Amino acid sequence: MTPTVMIMTLNEEMNIAGAMDSYPSGTPIVLYDSYSTDATVDIARARGAKIVQRKFDNWSAHQNWGAANIDFGSPWVFYADADERMTSGLWREICERVETPGDFAAFEMRRQDMFMGTWIKHSSFYPCWFVRLYRPDRVRWERLVNPVAIVAGKTGRLQGHFLHYPFSKGTAAWFERHIQYAEFESRELLSSRAEKIDWRRLIGGDPQDRRRQLKRLFYRMPARPAIKFMVLYLLRRGFLDGRAGYNYARMQAIYEVMIQLRIMEERRKARGEPV
Repeated sequence: MTPTVMIMTLNEEMNIAGAMDSYPSGTPIVLYDSYSTDATVDIARARGAKIVQRKFDNWSAHQNWGAANIDFGSPWVFYADADERMTSGLWREICERVETPGDFAAFEMRRQDMFMGTWIKHSSFYPCWFVRLYRPDRVRWERLVNPVAIVAGKTGRLQGHFLHYPFSKGTAAWFERHIQYAEFESRELLSSRAEKIDWRRLIGGDPQDRRRQLKRLFYRMPARPAIKFMVLYLLRRGFLDGRAGYNYARMQAIYEVMIQLRIMEERRKARGEPV
């Protein structure tokens, strides 16, 4: 048994061929597309992908709709983005686990983020665990951006890695994408200001719980851009990633500035003050 691969896309003609070709020939693939205006759909269709299109609204709503409405033709789905690549070791592990899943409803795994030809192992918060292999009838997603999987059942872990090339379209595209991310993050933060930090889950919860609590804690801190740079570059030893690590830590700090500015704008608008 092999899972169906779902690749989410919007104008990914530069990446989609490489993404699909990283899976063994004959792997069932669904292109979950947000009405691309370039050649993304044509390229995917020519490689045998099933095409499903829906207008994108936010990450959790989009993924929840896909899980509920797409006929994957398999009880298991592996979700991927177009700028990600499967590795042979991880794919073998995935196929073995879906063959005999036991009572697991999902599996999480790690990725290797690449920048300037380097795996930015230290400056990318590695190891982060992502639920990517799951039974679509047993999972739902929360948060407008960087969605968190809520699994009805046990979640296991796989040891292999997939590869992530977030700068495949260049740094300008990365900034454009993160302007949109900052919009969603600011909305999440403004809507969750009253939520308290669950210190027990922060210390002893599962990885998804800890991540949620860490975000709540972090976004209550002043000087977040400087803190994030110091955490990534010094505390997590991003300097070991060389120039790529230094630049990535700086860009992540700038992303925090974007979020802060959007929150400031929304608060001033709510008070009737000019932006």
